Order: sequence, then structure tokens, then C-alpha cells
Amino acid sequence: MKNIALLAIAGVTIASCSTTKEYVIRPKSNTETQGTATFKQKGGKVEMDLSVFKLTPGLHAVHIHEFGNCSATDASSAGGHWNPSKDDHGKWEGEHFHMGDIGNLKAEKDGQARLVFETDKWCLGCDDPMKNIIGKAIVIHAGVDDFHTQPTGNAGGRVGCVEIK
Repeated sequence: MKNIALLAIAGVTIASCSTTKEYVIRPKSNTETQGTATFKQKGGKVEMDLSVFKLTPGLHAVHIHEFGNCSATDASSAGGHWNPSKDDHGKWEGEHFHMGDIGNLKAEKDGQARLVFETDKWCLGCDDPMKNIIGKAIVIHAGVDDFHTQPTGNAGGRVGCVEIK
């Protein structure tokens, strides 16, 4: 009976474990894009909460890129889309998509936008290279993701970048 009680306590402790990481969005390509990106992992799910300011009004593609490096003025140092399974670019959970496909962020007339995205296909620091987003970057693009042009969705330049550490 004592062992069962200890197992139950351990299960509750593990289930309630969570990780939160918050980062600053760096402006890129001579823009003033700014904001925060918060990642929370609880159990088997990761939630990304982007709060972005000083964007041009309209839709902006958001992708995970392969390198956690935002040092280049145009964020080219972040590399291409993170695509560990070598799938076609597309819309998340659509017929074709890869782990870096997130979707579009809508900036209002005042340039503010927020996107909350949750998935069980990512993790923060796990041992699975097909899921681990630590060491990657979030890139906010100047244009909309059309969800079919290969390999980038025709999303345009890079206006914001976040290194996920």
C-alpha cells in the first residue's frame, strides 16, 4: 500500500512539472518589430505565446527555423525552416506540413498581434531531435504564408527573430 501511495505522489509530481521560457523578439531587416515569445511545456504539450508589436498591419507568416541564431541583420543566420522529417511545406496538421510550419499572425491597424499555438509535436529540451525546439529560432516574416509554395510558403523577408535557448 505504501508503494502505491509513493507511485501516486510521483505521478502527480511528474504530471504537474512544467517549464516556462520567455524571450525577446529581435527586429530584423530594418524594421522595428518587437515583442515577446513565451514557451510553456506542461506534460506532453508545448504552448507558444507570441505578443508582437510594431508590425505592418495584415498577415505575417511565423515559422520555426533550423538554427537558433538571429545575429544576421536579415535573420538569414537562422537558416531555413526546421524540417527534421523532410516533409513538404504546408499548413499545420494539413495534408502536407513540417515541424516548422506554424501559420500566420494577424497584425491589427496599430501593429499589434498575438498568436497562441499549442502542440504535442514539440518539446523543450527533450532527447527527441524530431521534437526538440531548443536551439531553433522563431522567425516572423514580412508577408503571409500561402501554405503551398515550396519550401517557404512565399512568406517574404524576415522582420522578427527569436532564439530559443
